[in-house]
Amino acid sequence: MEPTGVLTAGFAGLGFPEIVVIALVAVLLFGGKKVGDLGKGLGEGIRNFKDALKGGEEDKKEEEKVGEKK
Repeated sequence: MEPTGVLTAGFAGLGFPEIVVIALVAVLLFGGKKVGDLGKGLGEGIRNFKDALKGGEEDKKEEEKVGEKK
């Protein structure tokens, strides 16, 4: 149960209106194309980071298999 008068916050304490204002300011400052490129680059960076983490897990599994064979 939530105490009365306390609203739950969204992502990082920001609600929908705050996120919309931040997005509008970003579009005004950088332009639509730059914001799109920035989002694409951020998505690729996150994907590469996840792939690197998965690659590290696969390397550990391979090392364990090699250790078992010896």
